[in-house]
Amino acid sequence: MGELTNEDRKRALKGILRRLHAGESPDALKGEFRRAVGDVTPVEIAQIEQELVREGISREEIAKLCDVHLALFRESLEEVEPLAPPWHPIHILMEEHRRMLGFAKRLRKAAERLAGSPGDAGLLAEIEDLMKHLEEAESHYLREENVLFPALERHGIAEPPQVMWMEHDHIRSLKKELRRLHAAREQGYEPRLAEFALALSDTLVRHFHKEGKILFPTALGVIPEAEWPALRAEFDEIGYCCFTPPPPPAPEGEPPSQPRPVEGMVELPTGSFTVKELAAVLDALPVDITFVDAEDRVRYFNQSKDRIFVRSKSVIGRTVQNCHPQKSVHVVNRILEDFRAGRRDVAEFWINLKGRLVYIRYFPVWSPEGEYLGVIEVTQDVTGVRELKGERRLLDEPAVKG
Repeated sequence: MGELTNEDRKRALKGILRRLHAGESPDALKGEFRRAVGDVTPVEIAQIEQELVREGISREEIAKLCDVHLALFRESLEEVEPLAPPWHPIHILMEEHRRMLGFAKRLRKAAERLAGSPGDAGLLAEIEDLMKHLEEAESHYLREENVLFPALERHGIAEPPQVMWMEHDHIRSLKKELRRLHAAREQGYEPRLAEFALALSDTLVRHFHKEGKILFPTALGVIPEAEWPALRAEFDEIGYCCFTPPPPPAPEGEPPSQPRPVEGMVELPTGSFTVKELAAVLDALPVDITFVDAEDRVRYFNQSKDRIFVRSKSVIGRTVQNCHPQKSVHVVNRILEDFRAGRRDVAEFWINLKGRLVYIRYFPVWSPEGEYLGVIEVTQDVTGVRELKGERRLLDEPAVKG
């Protein structure tokens, strides 16, 4: 991996990029770039862009000028092609790029034809099918944002993923407007549909080029080979859109050693807490939780701020049947029997209580091996939830505490 250890070379490259941001053309700076820097690797580009953000250039500005950077680096990046075996996360993302570009180009052509043949049923059906494919590609972006980007951050590449995430949101906004136009089909909408289909296609071409030439090679350069199988497993959990990739090869040799548990920590499959943190997190949830174990005994309840039903520590160890009036015990037993037999995944009720709508749900709890562990009761005041309308996308002002 080519590290930028030469401070003069690093300063020269950053100076050239700053001049690009000031408006000078890539063609005018290419000669100086060759003399002062020579070739540059994708990892070096990612590192320099990251330093520029930390020195005050906004992510928005970096995103805006990414194409200009690529024009300057074109000769250095011509031969860059991220190579990975078919099971590998990077290969999967690259293959999805290829297929998604195909969908976007077909959508653009269909929308252009529709502008000349408004109301054509065949074209409308084709556009609907292509839009569904592009909407299903959301898992592609989620895998990058929730698996690849955190892995890059752990290895010191934090800012370029954030810039790519901004572009993901722009792609989402284009798809949302395409869906709105196609659903509404207002008089004369066809040219606008073609305009947004072209914008989406062009945006995907540019975005995928940046990822293929800089982000993905950087990932292969900084993320150790031994980490990729675990990242692939996380990809599998989120799911795929355009095709089903082949499974990874069986691990060779001894399985990797697991990190030793940290004393005083509650280790869970997806993270860890101190006991103090775990209790505080459960108490901060906006729901009341009660856990009943496989022997039908109450084992735990949280202490949420606005608990709906009274719970005291005296119920711990008590059978759940004894926590209900006799007239309700047959319902409790039926729920428990249905859960144990796998006949039911949820039992839910809602009641009006002192002018509030209270939603009560029971869920069976199973181990990964299929062992019945008990039941969790979740109770929530949904009065305010039922009254929600429209959307709120902006942060409101906090209520003044008296």
